[in-house]
Amino acid sequence: MKTEMTGKIIVVGDNIDTDQIYPGRFLAITDPEEIGSHCLAGVDESIAAGFPRNGFVVAGRNFGCGSSREHAPIALLNMGARAVLADSFARIFFRNAVNLGLLPIICKGIREKVSDGQTLTLNLEKGTVTIEDTGEVLSCEQLGEQALKILEAGGIKPLMRKRMGK
Repeated sequence: MKTEMTGKIIVVGDNIDTDQIYPGRFLAITDPEEIGSHCLAGVDESIAAGFPRNGFVVAGRNFGCGSSREHAPIALLNMGARAVLADSFARIFFRNAVNLGLLPIICKGIREKVSDGQTLTLNLEKGTVTIEDTGEVLSCEQLGEQALKILEAGGIKPLMRKRMGK
């Protein structure tokens, strides 16, 4: 996994729950592209269509609260999100994101510093996010060694397959 990545952003609010990330009415869909097309439909139906490929979602507090629905990080990945940067995450969402290969980064205060369409550079090694438009550098929490191993493998299943030699 790259330790530095750059992408355009969309910004959402506080307490974005898993039903807003991927509404229950879409749970029967199995096509990955279609799943991605409905991502964040509970916030705004147009987000997925305009989401920048390999972009970042920036959120406030408690992103991914609600159910333990794995569809939420799956939808974000299929929408094209490379990472979610938030003030805080619901614990089960954070774990599901790592296990499914979506990068969750805690960066306190980021939502108040950015706006839709800006470009961020995330440096995992340094634990920083640079707002390219302004040059401001924000500190973020670094992920643990095990989480990084899981993410580098593309998720927990690919990591376990690799470890088992399959």
